[in-house]
Amino acid sequence: MKRYPRNMTGYGADRPDAKWPGGARIAVQFVLNFEEGGENCLLHGDGQSEAFLSDIAGAAPWPGQRHWNMESIYDYGARAGFWRLHRLFTGAGIPVTIYGVATALARSPEQVEAMQAAGWEIASHGLKWVEHKDMPEAEERAAIAEAVRLHTEVTGERPRGWYTGRCSVNTVRLVAEEGGFDYISDTYDDDLPHWMEFVDRDQLIIPYTLEANDMRFATAPGYITGEQFFTYLKDSFDTLYAEGKAGKPAMMSIGLHCRLIGRPGKLAGLKRFLDYIQGFDGVWTPRRIDIAEHWATTHPHQRFERPSQMDKDRFVALYGGVFEHSPWIAERAHGLELGPAHDSAAGLHNALCRMFRSASHDERLGVLTAHPDLAGKLAAAKRLTAESTSEQASAGLDALTDAERARFTELNTAYVAKHGFPFIIAVRDHDKPGILAAFERRLDNPTEVEFAQACKQVERIARLRLEDML
Repeated sequence: MKRYPRNMTGYGADRPDAKWPGGARIAVQFVLNFEEGGENCLLHGDGQSEAFLSDIAGAAPWPGQRHWNMESIYDYGARAGFWRLHRLFTGAGIPVTIYGVATALARSPEQVEAMQAAGWEIASHGLKWVEHKDMPEAEERAAIAEAVRLHTEVTGERPRGWYTGRCSVNTVRLVAEEGGFDYISDTYDDDLPHWMEFVDRDQLIIPYTLEANDMRFATAPGYITGEQFFTYLKDSFDTLYAEGKAGKPAMMSIGLHCRLIGRPGKLAGLKRFLDYIQGFDGVWTPRRIDIAEHWATTHPHQRFERPSQMDKDRFVALYGGVFEHSPWIAERAHGLELGPAHDSAAGLHNALCRMFRSASHDERLGVLTAHPDLAGKLAAAKRLTAESTSEQASAGLDALTDAERARFTELNTAYVAKHGFPFIIAVRDHDKPGILAAFERRLDNPTEVEFAQACKQVERIARLRLEDML
């Protein structure tokens, strides 16, 4: 059974109203990554020096050697950059979420004390600030457990949020399986929180950002001046704020690093942005845990039976009648590469229609001939499927006058005699006069034209049925 795990649909065209506290039009959330003292370093038991996110151009790992310049740049983040940012945010009255690497927190007790005194959330940023993509699953699971243990020991509280950053394909699942996190942020896939299901656990995901992020000061293409950083943040804010005014409030995440934005020339752009957003009403600046608590209360997860996760028998039992008396379409669709995108009416309809469209002419003709005549003998004998009965009743075809019934009978007889299959129309899209007018208009069409039109109507009927079911 082919299944595609990535969710490329999300909330779709009409994302939900976040309902931020106080009717806020936007949630602007600041993350300060505290990694200094947790990076790759021989002193930390690693086999090479760090090479990621510093002001050293073209930095590369030094296997078996300490990199004094790299270490001192990270030291700056803890020694100077953190305190500059602490003064900025406490002065502005804006709380932040710390992504704290557990080993880095353990090496900076004064900074931890300052974070807690400011009321900042300290989420977990893993055990060490190292790459996880090649880490065996058992080793990563053990590292997650040790990160929680050490974090709790150092801060006095277990972390409620998680972000690895340099993660593996297993990270989100393993953290969810740990079972104690209110949210995970190792995704960049949306402007709003969303839920993921892991066996019996419903896990809240609060997406993070790599673009509204000061890491771009250390990557190419990236920011050179604080003004560039300010301009990008301002443009992002203005766009999301306008969407919020239009009734679709979203979340803006901003990622910061002590050793990067903590430098004076870069910090100036951040300060300008803080000053800018304070000139607007309806701006909520929460910690990530505040967003998690709000979302879990306001938008709790609701599970439903997902078509992409059904076995074949269940799938065919539910959807085998979507195309009239043609369960073979559902049987074939179940063998496609289904995934989250097919757990909606639009997605499942597409999968079923693919099998109908790729079928032979005779198979499609069989679907057409499986449809009953409109207001015909089967309807009079109450032998229609439940779906057809409801559909014909919606257009008043179950309550015809004698004259109307005679006209439908006349048209049905002439249509089948000419084309070899019943007249098919999605009756829920029309009223009785409209159906009769279409019947009379289409009767004289060439059969190949009517065959194509009937197939389109069959697909439309299937879509309407799926909308009722999903």
